[in-house]
Amino acid sequence: MRHLKQLGEVLVAASVSNSLSQSQSAALSLGPGIGLTQPLILKILSNPALHPSHKLRLLEWCRSRCHSHNNPPPPPPPPPPPAAYSVVLRTLCQQGLFSDIPSLLHSMMQDGVVLPPHSLNHLLRSFIISSNIPLALQLLDYVQHLHLDPTPLYNSLLAGLLAKDQLPLALSIFFKLLNALHPNSIASNHLLVALRKADMRVEFKQVFHALRDKKGFSFDTWGYNVSIHAFGSWGDLATCFSLFKEMKSSVAPDLCTYNTLISALCRMGMVDDALLVWDDLNASPHPPDRYTFTNLIQACSKTYRLHQAITLFNHMHTNGFLPDTLVYNSLLHAHFKATKVTQACHLFEKMLQEGVRPSTSTFNILIHGLFRNARSEAAYTMFSDLKNKGQFVDGISYSIVVLQLCKEGQLEEALQLVEEMETRGFVVDLVTITSLLITIHRHGRWDWTDRLMKHIREGHLLPSVLKWKTGMEASIKNPPGKKKDYLPMFPSKGDFSDIMSFINYAQDTTNIDNAEETSCNEIDEWSSSPHMDKLANQVASTGYSSQLFTPSRGQRVQEKGPDSFDVDMVNTFLSIFLAKGKLSLACKLFEIFSDAGVDPVSYTYNSIMSSFVKKGYFAEAWAILTEMGEKFCPADIATYNMIIQGLGKMGRADLASAVLDRLLKQGGYLDIVMYNTLINALGKAGRIDEVNKLFEQMRSSGINPDVVTYNTLIEVHSKAGRLKDAYKFLKMMLDAGCSPNHVTDTTLDYLGRELDKLRYQRASILTEKDDPS
Repeated sequence: MRHLKQLGEVLVAASVSNSLSQSQSAALSLGPGIGLTQPLILKILSNPALHPSHKLRLLEWCRSRCHSHNNPPPPPPPPPPPAAYSVVLRTLCQQGLFSDIPSLLHSMMQDGVVLPPHSLNHLLRSFIISSNIPLALQLLDYVQHLHLDPTPLYNSLLAGLLAKDQLPLALSIFFKLLNALHPNSIASNHLLVALRKADMRVEFKQVFHALRDKKGFSFDTWGYNVSIHAFGSWGDLATCFSLFKEMKSSVAPDLCTYNTLISALCRMGMVDDALLVWDDLNASPHPPDRYTFTNLIQACSKTYRLHQAITLFNHMHTNGFLPDTLVYNSLLHAHFKATKVTQACHLFEKMLQEGVRPSTSTFNILIHGLFRNARSEAAYTMFSDLKNKGQFVDGISYSIVVLQLCKEGQLEEALQLVEEMETRGFVVDLVTITSLLITIHRHGRWDWTDRLMKHIREGHLLPSVLKWKTGMEASIKNPPGKKKDYLPMFPSKGDFSDIMSFINYAQDTTNIDNAEETSCNEIDEWSSSPHMDKLANQVASTGYSSQLFTPSRGQRVQEKGPDSFDVDMVNTFLSIFLAKGKLSLACKLFEIFSDAGVDPVSYTYNSIMSSFVKKGYFAEAWAILTEMGEKFCPADIATYNMIIQGLGKMGRADLASAVLDRLLKQGGYLDIVMYNTLINALGKAGRIDEVNKLFEQMRSSGINPDVVTYNTLIEVHSKAGRLKDAYKFLKMMLDAGCSPNHVTDTTLDYLGRELDKLRYQRASILTEKDDPS
């Protein structure tokens, strides 16, 4: 009996399939003896040989028959089961027949057909993969119409859109449906991560605050870490630590939290605090991992804390973490900046011995470091060898060598290298183009601009640069019409000797001291990092959120695409005008583009301030510093170098020392230029003992003196009459293998004359003693 029933179902299925295949009309006519059941309907619709259009016709026929009130006997077929709709929808998606789906979804809403969750997810995934977002939204309407919980589908839609790089649409849907739905933490975290990576700060904060205001929603550990990382990346330390304190009261911070906060501290220049947190973690349940070490080594290398970087490097080995290419690159860069060329070469050999594969960036650091340390021949040789082998060379490698050729005045060779660069398929970037332009202007070879066009043929960057240059020159000749108000471009609000009021922030210091006193009782004795808790209480008390000092030195060309093109070009032509002594032209350029809405950056301010200081315009230099503070443009090491140089020219070496102390308290550091500037300022003020202490501090910090250091030391000691010390530094210079330059010759001439005077004086004294009269 059972076999007969199965045979009957097979025959019915075959008959229905045959009728569907043969009938050409939209209406379907099946014989009166056909008895369809829900399992049989599902079986027919699951037949892969049946065309999707035939399945749709059967589905629609069953719907129309079961809804009709005038059906004569036999009774109408049963309504199709939800699984039948799932099968048909799946078939339509597989065949790409999305145009038939909207009407089917509408029919399902009318009949109240509820699809199972797995079918809904499969449909949504198909819609997103095919970029058919309207259908995905219609599916959401279907779920809401049947009063089902749309939250899982909504979260899957957000995740799918983000996976397809549809961030604006995901953001729009998030805000559109936020009030009606309850987003889960996973989808929200994915959205926050995508916004942070896209650097969409305003939108990130909107989503962040919307989630915090959403009733029933709370961040998990991942959500807190993403938010702390984002605000730390944007320099908002107050919000970082506020979230950290809030996190400790709800979910426990993990190692990722501490790594994220260490990264924020390093970015803000608070490297010493980051190192104290690292000390805490060593004795905590969250011992440092590879990311902790890498982050701290990078920060120490960038801020001339070479000894700490090497100590961390050794600890990394001890803890079983093999340093990778990124760590070695950071250390190599730091050694070259500290003029430790021999040690850098030994470190590179160690890298190869340990089996760490160097990258193109590694060789770029080596080539650039050799150039910076007067090892040009070795750098050219390395570049040529790599180029001939056809590996570890990219556009940056060419750009480094082109820049060096431009510095040496070898413009013809630089242009030939640019032509070769293009031939090999490397993009000639804005740094390379502007370096060539600066060299052309320096040599007064205006006719070579046409040659530049011949050498750089690909892309639209060079025409854009030359068009900008033409427009800029026209604007300077005929500035935008406005009445002269005879007001200074940089109105002075004080004197350069009031510099401590710019950098001291006495009120902030008092608040921090008070915070240290009041926060002692709030420290958690069982905390993984007591120092991090202390910092959180300090920041909460002071509301510190602005960055007073940035450890990253400003670059002439930011290379952030169209967003920084104008300010990059302003910086380039400021360099050209100021190098040729055309200060008024540079100021006019600055004024025109500031009025046009181009926001200056640290490099822009530093360039003009440098020229003001060199020409003795200290009131104007002070006005620039004031404007930097008003516009929240953080000072970098170059800014402080200008400050020290200005104070030295004013004979205020006492203030220079105070500025140095405050810089170090703010998380700043001293590079070789700062040491040389300070030695010169203190030496000219006759504070020779402080000069010698500073020189010893320089060497103990891991920075090797360069030819400028030795020249300055010989000069200031000679002029102070300490000729033996001057001669000692000359011998030290030669023993260190530091090659003298033309300034050394001039300094030695002066030292020789002073020694001759001393010998003459001694001879005169001896003659007087021997004279019997």
